Amino acid sequence: MTDQVTIRNARQSDFDAVIVLDLVGDPADKPAYWNSIFDRYVTAARAGRIFLVAEQSGEVIGFIVGEVRAWEFGSEPCGWVFALSVSPRSREMGVGQLMLTEMCRRLKKAGVATVRTMVDRENKLTLSFFRSQGLRSGRYVELEKPLDDF
Repeated sequence: MTDQVTIRNARQSDFDAVIVLDLVGDPADKPAYWNSIFDRYVTAARAGRIFLVAEQSGEVIGFIVGEVRAWEFGSEPCGWVFALSVSPRSREMGVGQLMLTEMCRRLKKAGVATVRTMVDRENKLTLSFFRSQGLRSGRYVELEKPLDDF
């Protein structure tokens, strides 16, 4: 990398860049989805809600979104990362690691001792990234059932 990467809080002006970086899902659904995320994490920012972007030379090249959540079944409050993306041309340069490190630092400051995420087992790139950052299977097991028959 020639220019330093800066990790900062997302701003409303980052909206279009985040949509471009979001490589998952139906493109037609992205504006509505990201409007709700920006409303919740940028406009109505609250403690425990974190939306960060990685910026290099004035260009947003990555984002990460997470929050402190307390879940059912007796789980202590913990940090959850539910969105992460790095521009394909900026991958393998440490951008994801910088964002995750800053996310973890902020989550710890918010009072939690654990960070969690969910990854589609077929998404080898994201799964490999999180494993390389020390995330492993936790004590809870995700279970699901298609509701096609209801």
